[in-house]
Amino acid sequence: MNRNIPDTGMSIFSVMSALANRHQAVNLSQGFPDFPIDPALSQLLEEASREGFNQYAPMPGLLSLREAIARKIQHFQQVEIHPETEITITPGATYGIYTALATVLNPGDEVIILEPAYDSYLPNIQMAGARAVPIPLMADTFAVDWDRVNAAVTPATRAIIFNNPHNPSGKVWQTEDFEQLTRLVNRHNLYVIADEVYEHLVYDGLRHRSVLQFPELRQRAFAVYSFGKVFHNTGWKMGYCVAPAALMHQFRMLHQFLAFSVNTPAQQALAWYLEDLSVIEKAANLLETKRDFLIRLMQDTPFHCPFITQGSYFQLYDYSAISDMEDKAFAEWLCTEHGVATIPLSPFYHNKDQGKFLRFCFAKKETTLQEAVNRLKNI
Repeated sequence: MNRNIPDTGMSIFSVMSALANRHQAVNLSQGFPDFPIDPALSQLLEEASREGFNQYAPMPGLLSLREAIARKIQHFQQVEIHPETEITITPGATYGIYTALATVLNPGDEVIILEPAYDSYLPNIQMAGARAVPIPLMADTFAVDWDRVNAAVTPATRAIIFNNPHNPSGKVWQTEDFEQLTRLVNRHNLYVIADEVYEHLVYDGLRHRSVLQFPELRQRAFAVYSFGKVFHNTGWKMGYCVAPAALMHQFRMLHQFLAFSVNTPAQQALAWYLEDLSVIEKAANLLETKRDFLIRLMQDTPFHCPFITQGSYFQLYDYSAISDMEDKAFAEWLCTEHGVATIPLSPFYHNKDQGKFLRFCFAKKETTLQEAVNRLKNI
């Protein structure tokens, strides 16, 4: 057996969804919507298949989709990206993150991760024979402690990975964060893996700043995205990676032997769908409405909201006024005894002991959210 394969067991997302199914709980755990996608997008998928887009796509992805992505980035970020050499379509964002890390890491390298962190980062780093160096975000605000980040760099540090907007807190980075990151990267010649899957799901008039907007960072960065999040079609497993041509060339050297190509009719459907970029703004407005709906409902429960999410699918809640149980046990109790499935925060940390928080997914129908909160009122 490969000794670099981490013994992590089943992910908390699979565990809680399985528990929800067994107990017929309302599932606010995994980040997938339970409402339909835009019928126009479904129709485009059918049309693409009917028109013959059913064979292997080119290894980097259909050029029509890569050109549509370049136009989208130009529109929202005012950055020019070369669609032929700087964009690769991937089977989801998690795949893109793994491939980016595998492209730059060697055994013995170190990677700075900011915790709480999406649970694929740590095993992805370990599978490359590298070591994760976790730095906790500041309590309650989930801001980056840049003094601690800088102090963590060693001669072995090869890269830093971050998520903006952040899962699970929903924190959105500000310009100052990117200025700090730029100084760090320049000083130590680091690579950057930017997980920007929730880029378009930003609320309250805030603006998402991409790593691509900062020229010094862009030359050292892989930026990873997901169509599944913004268009609510997570089951399509469609994402993409953006990187400068030299780095993308190396990324594709791995990609060609991992997946080679990605669902062709879905690529063409998305290329057509992106001809009207207003669909992206509508998606953000829809999710902000759902976030606000959940927050209003939860005011009638004993849960406390420590930080209103600025982006993503998720809202954190503190349950310390209810129980002293550790968070995984409490999440299991909540699911089995009250019929609501959530995600505990501890699996997002390497040491698994980080307070009394649960993550609620609000990318659900309002009837789903209402039913969940009705059950929580009985606690």
